[in-house]
Amino acid sequence: MRLRALGLAATFPYLALKAAWLAGSRIGIPEGSVLREPGPFFVIANAVTMLMDATLVLLLLVLTTPWGARVRSWLLTVPVFVASGLLTPIAVAFPAQLVTRIGDGGAAERAHRAAEPFLDEWVFTVVYVGFGIQALVLACLFVPYARERWGGLWRGGRWAAGRVERAAAALATATGLAVAALLGSWTFGGTAGLSTAAERAQKSVETAVVSGTHALTALAAVAGGLLLVHGARWGVRSARLPLAVAWIGASASLGWGGWLMIAALGAGDPAKGVTSVMYLTYAGQMITGLLVAGVLARRLTAHGLTSRGPTARRSTARRSTVRRAA
Repeated sequence: MRLRALGLAATFPYLALKAAWLAGSRIGIPEGSVLREPGPFFVIANAVTMLMDATLVLLLLVLTTPWGARVRSWLLTVPVFVASGLLTPIAVAFPAQLVTRIGDGGAAERAHRAAEPFLDEWVFTVVYVGFGIQALVLACLFVPYARERWGGLWRGGRWAAGRVERAAAALATATGLAVAALLGSWTFGGTAGLSTAAERAQKSVETAVVSGTHALTALAAVAGGLLLVHGARWGVRSARLPLAVAWIGASASLGWGGWLMIAALGAGDPAKGVTSVMYLTYAGQMITGLLVAGVLARRLTAHGLTSRGPTARRSTARRSTVRRAA
């Protein structure tokens, strides 16, 4: 299958780099980078992220082979949810960052990276292009898979929300809007709550793009949560839009809020400092994503997303589809 082959190929550069770094190579790491003398945190981080990308290989196989139709729902949806959250902001932000380089040919960003070296520029390009391809392939494979396996479970007007779900969506709205407002201010040059080092980094247009992307995903989580609990009253007949927006917003907010929190706690430089406002922002992203994810999970499980797999008829149809596409 072409999509599967493309997705597998896109994982290779990242896996190869991680394997090389774990083996002691310094390929792609410039002089002066903190990665030249990696502590336990960076070694563990490299091992974990390598395992995460290797998991994507397994997901691609699950989504494109007959035995994948028999995998329990949560064993598939949880990893796909995590992957969606980590890959979607990259797929959105990286092309936008490339556009920002057109004006000066990338000179401003090169000067910024030269002042605080971390990785060679080619590493970011190779890795992020691979991540973007992975995101597109995963979406192209998972959406039709989910439609075939569970599409009939959420059709019709059965989306009345309970009190707990409404309360969770309301709290997610409050935290998500606060987070989006702060991240939005950083996007347009604000420095409130940033440390001195973060203020310097924020002068980079590409860093501002990242802040803006995270602000948008927080807003998407808020919109998705509200659509899930109030969509029926607002005249939203199809569950596809609430599901899609909630899935993307919640996974991205939870995934990147958690990732940034772990990075700040594990690799925090006292000289640079991570302010309490920055920690609260990461926590706010996590809380927003977690609350909306909870509403999303209740909606899906309430309508049968706990099955071991599709019916025998669907399994047979899927095997035929896979054989034709392979």
